[in-house]
Amino acid sequence: MKALVLGGGSMKGAFQVGAIQAVLESGFQPDMIYGISVGALNATFLVNEAERQRSENGEINWPLAGRKLLEFWIKNITLPQDISTLRSRVKLGVNTLMSRFDGLLDPSPLHNLIRKNVSDALLENTSIKVKVGAVNIESGEMKYVSPQGNKHFLDYVRASSSIPMLMPAVKIENGLFLDGGLREVIPIRPAITDGATEIMMLGCHSPHLYQPEGLNARNLITLIERVRDITVNEVANSNIIWAESFVDRSVLRGTPMKLTVIRPASPLILDLQHFTSDDISRLIVEGYRAGVETLRDVAQQQL
Repeated sequence: MKALVLGGGSMKGAFQVGAIQAVLESGFQPDMIYGISVGALNATFLVNEAERQRSENGEINWPLAGRKLLEFWIKNITLPQDISTLRSRVKLGVNTLMSRFDGLLDPSPLHNLIRKNVSDALLENTSIKVKVGAVNIESGEMKYVSPQGNKHFLDYVRASSSIPMLMPAVKIENGLFLDGGLREVIPIRPAITDGATEIMMLGCHSPHLYQPEGLNARNLITLIERVRDITVNEVANSNIIWAESFVDRSVLRGTPMKLTVIRPASPLILDLQHFTSDDISRLIVEGYRAGVETLRDVAQQQL
């Protein structure tokens, strides 16, 4: 079983979009797609497009599905306000005092994009195994869900992409859920548990942490993002180290596995508060280049 595993990374997920395109152009056809945070969004849009093709044409053109995802980003994610808007200081202050704090940012623009571009019916009927992960902030438990038989799937997608402190928790049935990156940045464990033997793991974080110049720690959004970067980078590295070790031992277990990791060699630079369409395009190109180069190196090693 072939699995495409998509890690988190906020708007750095544009890098992941470029890497996805490189992977799908190489001929890789996933049976399973797993995502956390922005990876949950990319997984959902990708499966939605793949199932749309299957329903209309009887087959999936994976490179075309990747291009549709790429086009979605270029067309719809060009400025910070395409994803979220800053709440008014007055309303934020009142809500905080009244114990109704619901994040510094309003993610309604992102939620509207999901609602407009994703079909519940297509996701429910897909033959591709897709799962997204979110964290129950009351119990602290990680929860992975698929769209089959789960009417709340898109709520979990929204929760998985809801950045802690910056965005509100999403109430789903009797729980409150946030970004799955609180527990796992790259959802490799559920892919392996579900039987994946050939895995393409696409991360948005390099092995090294970006060191900003002139960090304004008095800007609350900047501070939250920096703390999150430090934590997420460490968790991502741990996820990848664990996965590589697990796959290395797969031969001893009698079930040989193949793992390809595509991630930036150096830290990606993107200001969540001030990015432009040029920044998004730059990261997409970086991701595509990293994907092509990694796959070429893997192919040469196998000769």
